[in-house]
This record gives sequence, C-alpha cells and structure tokens, in this order.
Amino acid sequence: MFKSIVIAASLSFLSVISVAKPIAIDENNISPLLNGHQIPDVTLKTVKGDAVNLQELVAKQKTILFFYRGGWCPFCNVQMGQLQAIEPKLIEMGYQLVGISPDSPEKLAASMTKNELNYLLLSDEHMQAGQAFGLAFYTSEKVTSMYQAKLGVSNTLFKMSSGEERLVLPVPAIYISDTDGLIQFMYANPNYKVRPAPELIISAAQLVK
Repeated sequence: MFKSIVIAASLSFLSVISVAKPIAIDENNISPLLNGHQIPDVTLKTVKGDAVNLQELVAKQKTILFFYRGGWCPFCNVQMGQLQAIEPKLIEMGYQLVGISPDSPEKLAASMTKNELNYLLLSDEHMQAGQAFGLAFYTSEKVTSMYQAKLGVSNTLFKMSSGEERLVLPVPAIYISDTDGLIQFMYANPNYKVRPAPELIISAAQLVK
C-alpha cells in the first residue's frame, strides 16, 4: 500500500521493463515506477494534437516529467508557475521540462495561456501514461461528483469492475530521466496538496550526469 511520500534519488542503472498497470482503487494504492525503471513506450498529444512518443522524446535530451491533475486544480497551477520560474535553470543544466495531465489538448492550450508557460504540455486523456507509470487511480463517488459539479471537470469517466463510472486522475509526481530513458529520480505523493519544492527538483536534477 502506497501511503507515504516516495522520494528517490540515485544513479541506479537497473533497467526494468514496465507495462500498463491496472487503475488503483484509490490514491493510496498506486504502484508507481521507481528508479531504474524505463520510461514507458507511450504516445501522447500536444496542444495542437500532434503525437509525441515519450521514449523518443526523452532520448533527445535529459527530461523532467511532471504529472498533474489538470488545469482546474489550483495546487497544480501553483506548481506549474513554480516550474516555469526554474525552467531557465533547468535548461541551463541541459533539461527539457514536460507536463502531463488528463486534460484535452484544448484545455492544455488554455493552461499555457493562463499560466504563461513555455514548456511542453502533453495530453493523457485516456490515461495511458498514468497507467504505464502506475499513477492512475479512481476517485471516490463523492469526489467524482464534487469535481464535476463544483470545478467543472469534464474528463472521460472510467468504468470500475463494479460497473460504476468514476473520474480517474494521476497522483501528482515528478520523474527525472536520462537520455537512455532510465528513471534516475522520482517523487510521488498521494496528498495532492503537497508538491516538491523547486529547490528539491533542482538538487535532484544536478545528480543526473
């Protein structure tokens, strides 16, 4: 059971083949990819609807991937602003910054304009990346209804084994990959209100050669 913050930073080179994982019953039962795992072979869409393969993307440049819940989430918007502030430093260190969320390409475009973002955002509408990274989970019936009614979340609902339809979200996470596609650092926290400090991300990025 994944109940606590996971913080991992190492230079392990153990390559583990990853496959799509089942959607977790809740945020405390995710099974995220860890250090030494390979970035999954997943293709997502840009704000313009163009296809981007994650393995091909990270092979071009060291990459910091961050999973967020959507542009409707105030905590995610704060984090996106913090990452925008440190992006020049990350670029100087040789990194590209990439955000992944269940938002549609159209909603990604709105987030980029609203937050004045320069980095790449990718749409994971069908949660292929969320499942491949082991971050996807079903929200409760109460949360699904609340997010739809109060926050206007209109994501596609996913059917549980019981037949109920629920909203599926990723646990917010940070992954740092080298150009071989190996995960060198990860941070994931089931408490969506807690995000890693920008200083921690920079420090972790400095460990990857």
